[in-house]
Amino acid sequence: MSLINAFDFSHAMRELCDDVTQRTPEFSHIRMDQVAVCFAQTRRRVSYGLQAKLTPMRFENGALVTSRYGQDWTVQRLFHNNREMMYILTFYLPRFQNQTFREKLITVFHELYHISPEFNGDLRRIPGRYHVHSHSQKEYDQHMAVLAAEYLNRNPPKERYQFLRRRFRSLESRHGGVVGLQVPIPKLIPIGETKKIA
Repeated sequence: MSLINAFDFSHAMRELCDDVTQRTPEFSHIRMDQVAVCFAQTRRRVSYGLQAKLTPMRFENGALVTSRYGQDWTVQRLFHNNREMMYILTFYLPRFQNQTFREKLITVFHELYHISPEFNGDLRRIPGRYHVHSHSQKEYDQHMAVLAAEYLNRNPPKERYQFLRRRFRSLESRHGGVVGLQVPIPKLIPIGETKKIA
């Protein structure tokens, strides 16, 4: 299968996320040029399971160092074109692409909302015991559904989100393949052994 004209999932998703952050006031703090947008291939073609994941590149409050079990740790840092990435946004294919259009858009908003309002490499921490999704992931996603609907009501260019209307196999057959950026999850490194991903 030729990949010369393959669909670049990472590029398309980055364009969509960039448009979302410009049109959604709740995401105005996000700098997409410091978010690595990539995909990971799922081993099994099933609809259930992880759809997407946001990986923070810093610890709580944007700290570069944390202490665990009496040992100080830092995280492997990621640079692209000499710019440091503060987050890695990963979508699991083909699973993500085989959701409904509405589910896919909500998933995008779900992951972007995890980015700290300070854009400091940490996750958004919601007050209370369940600081990632609050006390109810269902309510969290209901809020994301509202934000996604508001985005569509602002009449964004259809070409930004049109790829979400296709299932994975449709994208693959239409473009001769699907490609994109693949980035390994960064490792925790004991202090004194700091490395970076080129």
